[in-house]
This record gives sequence, C-alpha cells and structure tokens, in this order.
Amino acid sequence: MNKLFYPKKRTNVYIEGFSLIELMIVLAIIGILTAIAMPNYTDYIQRGQRAEGRAALTSVATILERFYSDNNQFTTVDDTFPPGVVNAQRLSETGLYTLNIAIEGTRQTYTLSAVPTSFIDLECGTLTLQSNGIKGQDDPGTLAECWQK
Repeated sequence: MNKLFYPKKRTNVYIEGFSLIELMIVLAIIGILTAIAMPNYTDYIQRGQRAEGRAALTSVATILERFYSDNNQFTTVDDTFPPGVVNAQRLSETGLYTLNIAIEGTRQTYTLSAVPTSFIDLECGTLTLQSNGIKGQDDPGTLAECWQK
C-alpha cells in the first residue's frame, strides 16, 4: 500500500484562537496607550490635590479676615485663634495638607502655608498665602501652574 495512491482526506477543521503575534501586537498597543495615559492621569490627580491645598488656605484666610474686620487684629490678645481656626497647625479636609498659620507679633499680618503630607508634589511643594494676598510656592513650578483656578 503506497500512500501515493490514496487521496488525502479533506477536513473542514477551523482552528480558533489567537496567534502569538496577534497577542504581542495587542500587548504592545496596550503598553503604548498606558505610557501616554499615565502621566496625564498623575498630573490630573496632582492638580486635584493642589486644589484642596488652595481651598484650605483660602478658607482659613477667610476666617482670619472676618475676625480681623470685627476685631482689627487676626488673633485675640491672649493669642487664641478665632472660631473655626483651632490652632496654628491643622490638617486640610482630607488630610492631604498640613496647614501652618503664622501670625506676626503685632497681630496685623499672617502667613499661611500648606505643606503636602500624604503625597509628594515636585512641581509646587508648599503653597503659601500672605495677608496682603501674595501667593507663593517653594518648588520650581510657576505660580500660574500652582495657583491656577
């Protein structure tokens, strides 16, 4: 029996699944999309965290200014803070920032600072706000980036 004389059987078998090349192409596309999306996502998260720091500084400044308009000084004579400002150091609403309140000796000026506690902000670092409205930060980011609306 020679195999040359027997016709080959034709079967209609379909192989299902993906080849290794197809899987590698999909993984490469996912990797490229992740490389593009991750920096944008982390920037978005940090902008949101900075918004909390700015809001906390503005909130404390509003309380101090309201107290100043009634008493012509930012603290009482025995250096207690106005209602709503418990002490010279407190956490922001979700604890991302530690707020430091420094009232000058004459009780006529203040400097507020928001120090990041649970994350590292390489662009802005510590945000500051003074009683005359001067805003600042201590890292290389621009003032417009750090205090954007």
